[in-house]
Amino acid sequence: MKKLLWLDDFRNPADYVTGDYDISWVKNYGDFCAFINEHGLPDIICFDHDLGEEKTGYDCAKFVVEYCQSHNLDIPQYDIQSSNVVGKDNIRSLMNNWHRVFTAGK
Repeated sequence: MKKLLWLDDFRNPADYVTGDYDISWVKNYGDFCAFINEHGLPDIICFDHDLGEEKTGYDCAKFVVEYCQSHNLDIPQYDIQSSNVVGKDNIRSLMNNWHRVFTAGK
């Protein structure tokens, strides 16, 4: 069963995710980072951008890229359920840039 990390302070993954996944729901930057530090990268990450606090989903995406850089890993599969168009584009650009850098070195 694939592990899915759902980052969203409001949306319940049960209302959005179909299929058979082991879902972990985190609602803020601290819990997001703690999950990855404790369990490693999941198979899939679903990002929200606006988390109702100072840190955003973009900060979480930066954490993922830094984690991947320090562990020599490519990014996991991801999706973005945020309605913040600019935030969504920023997350996608960051994640895709690391993927290009990582795969170019292989």
